[in-house]
Amino acid sequence: MEDRRSRVLIVGAGLAGSLVVQSISNLKERPVIIGFIDDDQSKLNLEVCGLPVLGNRLDIPRIADRHKVNEIIIALPSAPPVEVSDIIQICKRLAKVKIQILPGAYDLKTGRINPTPIREVQLEDLLGRKSLALDLGSINNYLNDQVVLVTGAGGSVGMELSANIANSNPGKLVLMGRGENSIYEVERKIKLSHPQVDIATEIADIRDRGRITRLFQKYKPGVVFHAAAHKHVPYMERIPEEAVKNNILGTKVMCEVAHDFNCDKFVLISTDKAVKPTSIMGVTKRIAETIVVMMNEQSQTKFAAVRFGNILGSRGSVIPLFEKQIARGGPVTITHPQMMRYFMTVGEAALLVIQAGAIAVGGEIFVLDMGEPVCIKDLAYKLIKLNGLEPEKEIAIQYTGIRPGEKITEVLVGDDEEVKTTQHNIIFAIYSSTKNFARVKELLATLENPSFSYADEDIRSLLQPYLG
Repeated sequence: MEDRRSRVLIVGAGLAGSLVVQSISNLKERPVIIGFIDDDQSKLNLEVCGLPVLGNRLDIPRIADRHKVNEIIIALPSAPPVEVSDIIQICKRLAKVKIQILPGAYDLKTGRINPTPIREVQLEDLLGRKSLALDLGSINNYLNDQVVLVTGAGGSVGMELSANIANSNPGKLVLMGRGENSIYEVERKIKLSHPQVDIATEIADIRDRGRITRLFQKYKPGVVFHAAAHKHVPYMERIPEEAVKNNILGTKVMCEVAHDFNCDKFVLISTDKAVKPTSIMGVTKRIAETIVVMMNEQSQTKFAAVRFGNILGSRGSVIPLFEKQIARGGPVTITHPQMMRYFMTVGEAALLVIQAGAIAVGGEIFVLDMGEPVCIKDLAYKLIKLNGLEPEKEIAIQYTGIRPGEKITEVLVGDDEEVKTTQHNIIFAIYSSTKNFARVKELLATLENPSFSYADEDIRSLLQPYLG
């Protein structure tokens, strides 16, 4: 009778590989484990858990073919991401072979990389992202027992940020947003994972000074993470009034109220689109950054900002769109074949914000060393292949043209900005040599003048000097 059990090859003949053997050997439908792959030549031809080490990563195609392997498990939780990505790419060339991974999970409480349950390979595994190491002492010291307010807590970054803050045992965690359903969802998740944390929820608009003032009177937050913003570039091109009122005036309200109530720290979440902006959204975030730096020079509160690239898989990003298009059978739509973007995972984004808050002395704009920018076309190809399909053959690619306000490439640092190192080798602090405080104050006065029309053409004219 033909043996129909899975035939498994394990990449990594260390402790994690041994744990995988023990785990899958206890399954009801126990697979056939062929052996191990390991780049350590001293392990070649030795046995681990009674199974042979058959070769290194370059031998995977030959060994998989010879032994009719139909499943590969990558058990390298502490390996550099670039190395894991390379192994995944080798495995992806094999036809009809399922690839799974035992990733390393960064434990915020212990500061260690721990193996997590085996899962399917995800797109972020292919990015070669260097893990962000945290200074747990500084994080716990400034968040422990603090009242922490997160605006935009129902968004992708806000939700992840709130969950990570809960790990540091804040005195109270205030989750604020405009969308009641998303705030309910983040509250539910954190209460399940951190039942000991005192959580408060508030539905509020950051533009409503009276409402924000009453919330600060009620909770007296010591640390504010300002994640609330309009971020969709094409939408904000069409609706500039909302971009200006939310991203500029809303940030001004939050900063001024935080100053009035003597908050210890205020951290704005910004974007690489604020550098040499070509869009309404980018300009409004650039001005928001300037407001934060300007407030720092007149306040005891330590104001800082954190600049992100694109968040992998966040709502409104290309990844969910690509996934839906692939599920429908294509085509996958890309604006331009040379479109490049910096990417980070939502987990990295949240950890960067928390760490930046810990090391901020005030006036900085922090950025993460995000490696090389990623070609969107290559990203689409990888995602299609992760779904076991061939780009251009089984899934068509359609180029739609650059949308209003978009750039082919983004940068993290402007020509007028100075980059300084911090105590963290992949986090940098940026300082602008041309602060434009007087010009921004004049713009804010115009926006707050009751006679300003907020007609689209008037807004575009007002923001024009900040473009590019």
